[in-house]
Amino acid sequence: MLAPEGIDVSVIDPRTLTPLDAEPILADVSRTGRALLVQEAPGHVGFMAEISSRIVESDAIYRLLAPIRRLCGLDVPIPYAPQLEKAVVPQVDSIVDAARRLMKES
Repeated sequence: MLAPEGIDVSVIDPRTLTPLDAEPILADVSRTGRALLVQEAPGHVGFMAEISSRIVESDAIYRLLAPIRRLCGLDVPIPYAPQLEKAVVPQVDSIVDAARRLMKES
């Protein structure tokens, strides 16, 4: 969806969180200068906060062209009903919008 706008996106989905192989993440942030961290869990208890801190504590921080952005689920319990769950966790449209906003920052 973003390619026609000239936005090239990398998706890194870690196989394990512990131990975390942070090298691909840090290499991609260094290459692109941007990080949009997406998770279904609420932001205040999410693992993307750990990923963000790994970026900040590494040399990749010096390559950032824009602030690190997180797109997380709402700070509510995840509902069981599929239509409600869809309203609570990031969806394709919200991810695309967040990526567009991130690319406009510099």
